[in-house]
Amino acid sequence: MLFAVDAHAIGCRLTGNEVYVRSLLAAMAEVAGDWELIAYVSSSEAERWLPARFQRRCVSRNPVVRLGWDLSRHLARDRPALVHVQYTAPLHCPVPVIVTVHDVSFLEYPEYFPRWRQWQLRLTVRRTVARAARILTGSEFSARAIARHYDRDPSEIVVIPNAASSLFRPISREVAAGYVRARFSVSSPFLLCVGDLQPRKNQIGLIRAFAALLRTLPGLDLHLVLAGKHTWFASRVRRAAERSGAAERIHFTDFVSDEDLLHLYNACELFVFPSYYEGFGLPLLEAMACGAAVACSCTSALPEVADAAALLFDPASTGEMVRVMRELLLDGELRARMARLGQQRAAQFSWRRSAERTLEVYRAVSEETTPAAARAGVLPFVRR
Repeated sequence: MLFAVDAHAIGCRLTGNEVYVRSLLAAMAEVAGDWELIAYVSSSEAERWLPARFQRRCVSRNPVVRLGWDLSRHLARDRPALVHVQYTAPLHCPVPVIVTVHDVSFLEYPEYFPRWRQWQLRLTVRRTVARAARILTGSEFSARAIARHYDRDPSEIVVIPNAASSLFRPISREVAAGYVRARFSVSSPFLLCVGDLQPRKNQIGLIRAFAALLRTLPGLDLHLVLAGKHTWFASRVRRAAERSGAAERIHFTDFVSDEDLLHLYNACELFVFPSYYEGFGLPLLEAMACGAAVACSCTSALPEVADAAALLFDPASTGEMVRVMRELLLDGELRARMARLGQQRAAQFSWRRSAERTLEVYRAVSEETTPAAARAGVLPFVRR
């Protein structure tokens, strides 16, 4: 059986989408089976991440060319049993589609997106979800939102959680601190937040809370590191830092590698995730796997992922954020207990299990569609 995956995100610094497909394919390679897979990639850097057992084809980085021509052409030639995409399928597709929709924040909070991006996602994701044989997502929260917005039968939406890569693990705190000092020039104790600089990640709210925290603890030697790719919204986050009164203690790293993240997670005093909306929230598990105590928002999928292994706060409340951060920073025993609970929680998720469940969906869809396709001589889109 031959399957195909749109893996154009690998090597293109597309953060969450890249981590998802890269991790899923790596885990799939470890799962024994008499199946083959073609990965459609857009970057030469993808070569170092793709398992050797998978075939690869090159498609354009330009989404118009990739979705309007390249993928359709390759799929017509390769004839896989199905293609697995994230959010958007090619315009013309001769095989069944499985789509991963991580979240529908563009529908529930459109103000967090530029107008052109709102329009593009509304149009292309609706079209893809309507024609998909199955929709995959990482949390029950996202599954309910997808069913609500797209009027799909819940049985056609499959929840397959993400996981932290095995790279993320506890290492020597001294080694981690030395790496961060040399790489980012941060030598003081610091809070860490990971995520692209964009409205829904709420870095501006965290900056306000951090400045307020310093005012309540004037003798505290503490910095804030914001690790994440700069986007169209980055200038606003930087202006908020400049006006906070604590600008000299706030550090921006831009895009960071997994190796950078490993050391940042291990060196931080506390990991803070103030996002307004997440379909899953993978940085929570990465930080927990490294032994960091976690404080995060009480919204969207974050309580589902964190369970009892994080202290929660209202991301719209500066006071709540300050209270939770202060509590964890001043109570070493509480911080150590949350770190232990976090490691236990992260261990409950596995990319291998996620890969096995994804392959089960592949097989189910191929069994439903292949007989009819063989009779007709074509593999159509199928909706159950």
